[in-house]
Amino acid sequence: MSHRRVGYRAALRVAACLWAGCAVALPGSVVAQKYPSKPVRIVVGFGAGGGTDLAARAIAQRLADAFGTSFVVDNRPGAAGNLAGDIVARATPDGYTLLMANSTIAIPSLSAKLTFDIRKDFLPLSLVALGPSVLVVHPGAAAADVKGLVALAKAKPKQIAYGSGGVGNVTHLAMELLMASTGIQMIHVPYKGGAPSVVGLISGEVTALFTSIPTALPQITAGRMRAIGVSIAKRSPALPNVPTIAEAGVPGYYAASWYGLLFPAGVPQPVVGALSREIVAAMEVPAIRDGMIRQGFEPVGNTPAQFRAFLAEEIPRWEKVVKAAGIKPE
Repeated sequence: MSHRRVGYRAALRVAACLWAGCAVALPGSVVAQKYPSKPVRIVVGFGAGGGTDLAARAIAQRLADAFGTSFVVDNRPGAAGNLAGDIVARATPDGYTLLMANSTIAIPSLSAKLTFDIRKDFLPLSLVALGPSVLVVHPGAAAADVKGLVALAKAKPKQIAYGSGGVGNVTHLAMELLMASTGIQMIHVPYKGGAPSVVGLISGEVTALFTSIPTALPQITAGRMRAIGVSIAKRSPALPNVPTIAEAGVPGYYAASWYGLLFPAGVPQPVVGALSREIVAAMEVPAIRDGMIRQGFEPVGNTPAQFRAFLAEEIPRWEKVVKAAGIKPE
């Protein structure tokens, strides 16, 4: 009889624990089932038409189709993407505000008055794509290739202007790395994003710049700029006839960019999981993969844990570039 009583009481305790567990788990499952119940905003720190913007729009449409709710791209250019970073870091962590960031966010030492901490204020969601930059020159420039640009800059030290998507932007650092690798000195003209920098080159305000392949492709095809080098270790399928910068005479040169989605810290895990699964699935859709590859992206789509590990390596790697170039925070 006593054994039966003990067993009965134990069963009650187990039942109580199970009920408590269900009570705890229920809110999370309800959140996942209802998400998203209204439009989701993807904040982009650069103007429309740049690589970060194009990456955001490529994934936004797929997510809208998957969830049956709008995913709206909100361009907020300024401070090399940090204005958008501040907006998202301060946003309510309910899953309805995302940041489409690029490599610049992994270089915090360049900003003296940074209002957020990339390591603490964001929840990495997924690395969407990698994207090599392409080195382009104005079609009227006396430089047909990388060696020609280096020779021109050496003949006219501190007289040749180059553009970038902003101070501390990966397009800025890519050129700083090229200058350090070749011993040349040029004048930096920062713009508020990749698209405005391309306009600056086409208009003749600057002679050369690094920009994303998706941003550059239409202008290269139209003959408004000349592509002379790709920034990573292999040629891009979108520009198969353009050599890598290492191939073109600067051994060991490498400067990759990337595009990834981050939440403000504190977003409920069920929401993170629901969105993460759809992003990973989206990157496996042939139409999306092929479309991104044609634009010059290398589709990725990984888990929050994998993206977090990627950032843990990326931040110190760019810190070394900044220190070697002697770039001071602004």
